[in-house]
Amino acid sequence: MSRHEQKKSKRGREIKRVWTHTEARAALPYIKSVVGSIREHWLEGQQCRREVQRLASKPGRADRATLIAQQEKVHEAELAESRCELAVEEIQDLDIYCIDPVRGETLIPFVQEEQLAWFVFDPFDPEPLRFWRFHSDPLDSRRPVSDALLALPHIASPVV
Repeated sequence: MSRHEQKKSKRGREIKRVWTHTEARAALPYIKSVVGSIREHWLEGQQCRREVQRLASKPGRADRATLIAQQEKVHEAELAESRCELAVEEIQDLDIYCIDPVRGETLIPFVQEEQLAWFVFDPFDPEPLRFWRFHSDPLDSRRPVSDALLALPHIASPVV
């Protein structure tokens, strides 16, 4: 049975791994490393794409050196984007989702009040797991983790 098939329930719904706050805190060094890679590769790809656009927008007909430089930058962008995709897949295998590669904002699933909720990982915050939100909340919604910890179960259960 493939990994994808293992994550599907009998009714075709995907089962997500949910984390406890303790598990999420223990995984922070790894998460920070992978999210840092996502951010670095995404920014590198964007920088290369901007350079391609800059070279293409030069007035007049492109000379051989410019055409070669454009092709090299396109290749560099594709490599960076490929590395970014691999890092995204690596973190998604843990059911963790980077929703903003520039800010490094990442969501880690957990259960709160029998609902799917997300720890909001912010790599630039001195306390990177300071906030959380329910799945149904707007993306920019933030609640203090201290509120969630009062009601968190100690054993994580899958959410369907």
